[in-house]
Amino acid sequence: MLKKLLTTIVFLVCLSVTSAGLFAEDPTPVQAQTTTQEETGHSSHGESVHQELPYWSVLPFVAILLSIAILPVASHKTSHWWEDNNNKLILAVGLGAISFVVLLIYGYSHNIVHTVFFDYIPFIILLGSLFYISGGIVIKGDIHATPLNNTLYLLIGAGLASFIGTTGASMLLIRPLLKTNSERKHVVHTVVFFIFLVSNIGGSLTPLGDPPLFLGYLKGVPFTWTFKLLPEMLFATVILLAVYFVWDTLAYKKETKKDLKKDDKLATPFSIGGQVNFIWLLGVILAVAFLNSNYIPEINNTPSLGFIREAVLIVLIGLSKFTSKEADRKFNNFTLHPIQEVAYLFIGIFITMIPALVLLEAHGKELGITQNWQFFWATGAFSSVLDNAPTYLTFGSLASGLLTPAGAANPLTLGQFIGNVQAEEILKAISVGAVFMGANTYIGNAPNFMVKSVAEENKVKMPSFGGYLAYSMGILIPVFILITFVFFV
Repeated sequence: MLKKLLTTIVFLVCLSVTSAGLFAEDPTPVQAQTTTQEETGHSSHGESVHQELPYWSVLPFVAILLSIAILPVASHKTSHWWEDNNNKLILAVGLGAISFVVLLIYGYSHNIVHTVFFDYIPFIILLGSLFYISGGIVIKGDIHATPLNNTLYLLIGAGLASFIGTTGASMLLIRPLLKTNSERKHVVHTVVFFIFLVSNIGGSLTPLGDPPLFLGYLKGVPFTWTFKLLPEMLFATVILLAVYFVWDTLAYKKETKKDLKKDDKLATPFSIGGQVNFIWLLGVILAVAFLNSNYIPEINNTPSLGFIREAVLIVLIGLSKFTSKEADRKFNNFTLHPIQEVAYLFIGIFITMIPALVLLEAHGKELGITQNWQFFWATGAFSSVLDNAPTYLTFGSLASGLLTPAGAANPLTLGQFIGNVQAEEILKAISVGAVFMGANTYIGNAPNFMVKSVAEENKVKMPSFGGYLAYSMGILIPVFILITFVFFV
């Protein structure tokens, strides 16, 4: 199982390094290309001339979203077909190929290379390392699945997410939560709130918590600046935990006496096994924090050096394999199915969303976004269906254009927002929108899909894409409206 994962990852890294060297000859930054395109109607990369992408180029992206939403619930036949990860890969590659050809025709080959080799591959290797290493940590025990215990569990998970990442916290804690609630029949709402709090909102306080904040850190935002998001995080967390406690209390009363007695009978204290994997998780955190261009400036001139980080992450996966007990992973019902599902679907999502991001960058100013609340909702809305990391950068670029003084030689960087009161408030709105509203759909943030997959492996019938959307629209949107009036108006 691990051999297959490592072989795939090593192949991707080797391919990435080779391609990075081939395409590193032109040092023109993406932001400069975007500016040129907006000013002249076209841009260049090497000898490639960018033409205006037609709006219909987003259709493959729409198709993959509709497939994720419809195929699992359309019929028994499509549902059975969808269960096979290989079929997901076929769909993702097929739709991705259409976008690939369109982007080549219109001169966006560099966007494809950058997205696949410098966004997708590091993204999936980071997720894979957190997923595999955390899978070797066993939290044994089965405490009483009471509303209070579940609420405290979600609170601890939300706090932990900022320091080991939403993916690390999600994969570490979802299985023990499912085990604790295995005697209960009404569990779906608990997993949904887990996605809200642990897989998304909890990752607000440090750049390690969520990918958008990490990208901001790489663009010059100070590491400790994200602590300023604590009021928004506490506000959302307190409201959601209060709602969850009431909901779970009502659900608890619906459980049968037989199931509750079984829960009491099987209750055992928590204990932790596979502790050595905490060292490897710390290694992942340190690699992500320090193996980048901020600390290795040569990466700016030789992008392939950046894959040192990915190489270290692969080594950490191997160390986890050889220092962990296989029995611990078996106890966790650990399989590669969830990470395979994310890897297969997100290669299609990453490629098909390129036209949507290009069009958003080219025409974003036409949206008339100037106010803090507008940045919050616009960033959040696009983060719900696009990957929230590039969406964060896109709206950061729009904010830079708005705030840069007329006649300035260069636009403001995100790091230069700090110290400017107006700019910092906009950056807060963008950051909170990207992190919080990644919870709105299963594809808004990668851990969402992974938690869903793990829950389904443990016989929890999770809602469909549309069913989950109903939860988020009914629960999260009212909270976000309150956040708008309290913090961004």
